[in-house]
Amino acid sequence: MHLRAFKSAGFLLSVFWTLTCYGGGPEDPKTIIQRSVEANSADWNAAPEYDYLERDQQSRGGTRTYQELMILGSRYERLIAVNGKPLSPDLEAQEQQKLQATISQRRNESPSDRAERIAKYEKGRKRNRLFMEQLTKAFEFSLLGQQKLSGRDVYVLKATPRPDYQPPNMECEALRGMQGKLWIDQQTFQWVKVEAQVVQPVSIEGFLAEVEPGTHFELEKIPVADDIWLPSHFAMKARAKIFFIFPHRTQEDDTYYGYYKNRPSQSGVGEN
Repeated sequence: MHLRAFKSAGFLLSVFWTLTCYGGGPEDPKTIIQRSVEANSADWNAAPEYDYLERDQQSRGGTRTYQELMILGSRYERLIAVNGKPLSPDLEAQEQQKLQATISQRRNESPSDRAERIAKYEKGRKRNRLFMEQLTKAFEFSLLGQQKLSGRDVYVLKATPRPDYQPPNMECEALRGMQGKLWIDQQTFQWVKVEAQVVQPVSIEGFLAEVEPGTHFELEKIPVADDIWLPSHFAMKARAKIFFIFPHRTQEDDTYYGYYKNRPSQSGVGEN
């Protein structure tokens, strides 16, 4: 999963990012989660300001590496390597031509076309954010303890489903059968790592499907600026039954690195 609209069921740029709770002292789970809201909300808002590299593990083996660019208000991915090797000169030239054609097309598109393109990109972000906002309603949090992870002192929290949770849409149905674990940096309250898994089958009637135990994902984040953390790794394996009968398996394993601030003239930030 690269950050392009958080493919694969919207997990994501960053699952659990908009939790909202209130309570007690610095080691109270509600306080820890509330402090993480402030940190991760800033990350979410800043994500479009950064370009990065993404290496995707392919289901049939091998990898493909992309340069993820923000161009005039929405993302564009440019293939730069296959199986860790740079493209041949011919393929590199083709990718460069595609990039230049996209830049030209977006610079010359009508206001209505540009608005439609950007709205589609933002719709995906808003959909994912709605999913994340539901986590406060879907889960209860408890503090398991403290430890070191990736050289940082972290709080370790467990997330368990609330039995009375009512999902607002089909995309949030799977939350009813999931439980998770969070590692939150004690200094910045950023999320160093998140894991979640389905522990009981969940029927999604609108899709005539059932999400099964064995479905799980993990997300890791790293600092890219003094106060901004963005994903460094996302992995997911999903198990489901379509029409409640036919098995369906999907998985992905993506690595993100090389973050850098994009240019306002290229990203579209501040442009009309």
